[in-house]
Amino acid sequence: MENLLNCLKKIRPVDLIIIAGVIIALVVGFFTYKNFRQTASKQIEATSKISFQVFIRGVTLTGSEIPLRANEKTFISIRNVPYSDLDILDVKADRKKVVLPILNSKKVMVVEDPSQAYVYDMIITLTDTAKITKDGAVVGGNKIKIGLPITLEGKDYKFNGTVSDLKVMPVSDDEKFNNSLEANDNV
Repeated sequence: MENLLNCLKKIRPVDLIIIAGVIIALVVGFFTYKNFRQTASKQIEATSKISFQVFIRGVTLTGSEIPLRANEKTFISIRNVPYSDLDILDVKADRKKVVLPILNSKKVMVVEDPSQAYVYDMIITLTDTAKITKDGAVVGGNKIKIGLPITLEGKDYKFNGTVSDLKVMPVSDDEKFNNSLEANDNV
């Protein structure tokens, strides 16, 4: 009994903190093992193809053609973190416009702005495979949502834009079967 009291006197507050941390880690591990707590891999509901549009405002191009083209690839960075090459589905580029009132009328007309002859607004549609969770589509560890800043980069361009639209493509029966096999492999 006396030896136990001597050992308890030698215990410091740091030792108590370490012992408490180990006990908490064991309790969390037990609840995770018994499926009372969801881990990140169990929150994934499916894997699906997505397409999303990136809006790039005010790009100055003095060359004869737009450097982005459909059916090519572009490298993207999400929140300044490099991700991957993605397929470009569609590119729409439109010169800056100005709204002019028509005299003696309540109508207006939209014409190209001659003061900004080389300035374009572009919408680029990209596609990728994403993990679908209850919070949305996840690509490269990032949730793809409208307003997310994205950088598109190629051999002769680097444009900053934001996600302006997101569509999750329907999952075919074959993909559902493959997703269920992957889910069973993860268990």
